Amino acid sequence: MAEFFQQVSKALHCCRIESKKSAIEKITAWVNSPERDAHEFIVPTADIAQRTPDPGRPALPILVHPSEVPRRRLGSQAGRTGLIHAVAHIEFNAVNLALDAAYRFRGMPVDYYRDWIRVASDEARHFEMLVARLHELGSDYGAMPAHGGMWEMAVATDYDVGVRMALVPRVMEARGLDVTPGMIQKLSQHGDHATVAILEQILFEEIDHVRIGNNWFKSVCEKQGLEPVATFSQHLRKHGRIALRGPFNREARLEAGFTEQELAELAELELEFKQSFESEPA
Repeated sequence: MAEFFQQVSKALHCCRIESKKSAIEKITAWVNSPERDAHEFIVPTADIAQRTPDPGRPALPILVHPSEVPRRRLGSQAGRTGLIHAVAHIEFNAVNLALDAAYRFRGMPVDYYRDWIRVASDEARHFEMLVARLHELGSDYGAMPAHGGMWEMAVATDYDVGVRMALVPRVMEARGLDVTPGMIQKLSQHGDHATVAILEQILFEEIDHVRIGNNWFKSVCEKQGLEPVATFSQHLRKHGRIALRGPFNREARLEAGFTEQELAELAELELEFKQSFESEPA
């Protein structure tokens, strides 16, 4: 088992997507081997996961504060290129987030590790699709600034698998389910059908990724004797206030494993956080 975690850590710290993909392919073959049984991963190893404040990524893009990332107006090719670059950056971060979920949390069932390695593979493929589209538009990944907010949440939740499953797949990644349909609609209006096809595929597969996070969050809650809705609210109040934004894509979130009760709670919390933010002194 120590070898598994070492290999995932190696993939996490690779800076080039080609190196990450190669490492992920080897890990996938290992973890899906018939020799791996359901009990092998349950006993934690003595090896302790190291905190990862900065995972492997290319030297570019330059990371800036979110307010410094230029706004993207989709009526121009430059605006559409900026949007694709932003989504590619999210997907690269998502590769690292999936790898970190597999590396960091020990003593989980074998299917947990299989799930997150598969997610890492999917996210790497999404990234490559978007970079290929950037190339078609005369640009490349790293040509524009980006921000590191997704990884900040990964570091903030690296102490507990339940907190991680609650706030990264179910809040930050689920945000993609909410905003992608609007991007698809606007890009369709501007005739960018090539990018629309990529985003439609990503949206379809991201529903499954969020479902994986939902399933493992609820599994951890059951194991720890916690009520999922109340526990989710507690984690959001502690960590997720800024990240929680509506409106929520009800259909996609239900398909991804959210319940009606959870969606109602999300709407109430978003309103609560918004009112609290507006009432704070400037």
